[in-house]
Amino acid sequence: MKFFWMLSLGFVLAVAGCKKPAPVLPATTNVPPITNATPYLPYAQTNLPVIKVYVGAHELRTECALTAQETATGMMWRTNFDENAAMLFPFGRPQRASFYMRNTPLPLSAAYIDPNGAILEIRDLKPLDETPVEAATDQVQFVLEVNRGWFARHGVSTGAVVVTQFGPLSKTFTPQP
Repeated sequence: MKFFWMLSLGFVLAVAGCKKPAPVLPATTNVPPITNATPYLPYAQTNLPVIKVYVGAHELRTECALTAQETATGMMWRTNFDENAAMLFPFGRPQRASFYMRNTPLPLSAAYIDPNGAILEIRDLKPLDETPVEAATDQVQFVLEVNRGWFARHGVSTGAVVVTQFGPLSKTFTPQP
């Protein structure tokens, strides 16, 4: 009888050990649930596609926010960002972009970029500030976020052209026939 109980206990432990553990999300406070009203993730997003982006002679390891949810989440919940890292937001057509810093504790700078890859404006964004920072033009098709001051530290200003390892932004993010 003792053997039967030991065998049963061994079976239960083996089956319990085969279950995949639930993912552990980063510890945050006041994390809102995901609903249609809040299309962003309640934690820092990972595993975004990464490409090399060049701003003049400077190379950035750039995460690409390609879906609506990735764009809405952006840099939310992140607590650090490498000096030569960036996040790129490509839009399907030129528009008057407007970015804000909900749930984003990092100070960032954003470059509003036209369809040809030229930087139109560089704007500093305040951590955790939900005030929209609207572009001055409706010709923004890409937004590139970096650590605040990166553009100034690297001598990059308006008019600089941004390209990817695959060529111009418009060719990289526009389906070709």
